[in-house]
Amino acid sequence: MTETLRVVLAGGGTAGHVSPMLAIARALGDLYPETAAGRGNEAVRCTMVGTTTGLETRLVPAAGYELDTIDRVPMPRRPTMDLVRLPVRLRRAVTQAGEILARRRADVVVGVGGYVSTPVYLAAVRRGIPLVIHEANVRAGLANKLGARRAAVVATAFPETELARARCVGMPMRREISTLDRSAARGGARRALGLDESAPTVVVTGGSSGAQNLNRAIAGSLPEFAAAGLQVLHLTGRDKQVLGPDGGLLESPGYHQREYLDGMEQAYAAADLIVARAGAGTVHELAAVGLPSILVPLPVGNGEQALNARGLVASGGGLTVRDEAFTPEWISRELIPLARDAERLLTMSAVAERLGVRDADRTMARLVVQAAGRAQPTAYPSGEDQ
Repeated sequence: MTETLRVVLAGGGTAGHVSPMLAIARALGDLYPETAAGRGNEAVRCTMVGTTTGLETRLVPAAGYELDTIDRVPMPRRPTMDLVRLPVRLRRAVTQAGEILARRRADVVVGVGGYVSTPVYLAAVRRGIPLVIHEANVRAGLANKLGARRAAVVATAFPETELARARCVGMPMRREISTLDRSAARGGARRALGLDESAPTVVVTGGSSGAQNLNRAIAGSLPEFAAAGLQVLHLTGRDKQVLGPDGGLLESPGYHQREYLDGMEQAYAAADLIVARAGAGTVHELAAVGLPSILVPLPVGNGEQALNARGLVASGGGLTVRDEAFTPEWISRELIPLARDAERLLTMSAVAERLGVRDADRTMARLVVQAAGRAQPTAYPSGEDQ
């Protein structure tokens, strides 16, 4: 049997980095049936590098992969003491990353950006290990701008991302989402979530950590939702429950509140319309499943979420509204009429789906194998090389 291909993937901090990293690893496993079946002689072995503070500490082990950690080295954007300490911190993290690559006997390194990636990229280049980079956002992060200069392969989720020698492949995502048939799954998803199977459904989510302004605006609009015959699945975020005057969970006809949902494919299947932040992963998932959306970009940072939403909105597959403008008045004027307009939602769904890329994970897996100089398997085990 061919010698095991050893892949080290680097990224972390947020789900926006961890999710595509896990999707690429899973696609690599699916590319080799003996690995996917869990046999003793693995064709590919994927391990991951993160920090001790990011979501990777929970998500990576839960997905069945080993996680190595290095020091977190943020890149200061302003003159501070962190900038003075940066060289020492970076050298220590690069040393840590190099030790991991040596111990894991890495044949190829895959990076998705974030604080952890820069030391791993530098360590890989020093050791002559091929480097594959995926950039999720329209506006590339500092780590990937640096790594792209020496990478064997540079891939992006958006065609307008500016990185040298980059090719657009889309966003690697879980197969449960990329293969979702919303129409076929709708009834079962609504039953599983305790929703009315026949009522028009709006899903609202601010991500795993929630969004207070979205929560306040939705809570203030519940009488209008009920009067319009709409049901709402509100994912408030961890520790951000919306309470009523009696101190219990806020209640209203057709209103269903949860802090979070493991497996967003259920929410996507249940929804006729979704209100969400405009993280790169979210934007691409909504396009892949053809779900009409109202995107509320995060009002902090360098504006990358507004850029992420731009293409989908310009095509007519979604709407966008500034965080401060997402108010009960806007909901009454714009959101509720849209949620009741079945014909317009169908048009938006078709437009979004045409933009969707559903095989980026598999494209990335093949690029990783190519960068490592290994022979390409001819097809995925299912026979669907999509």
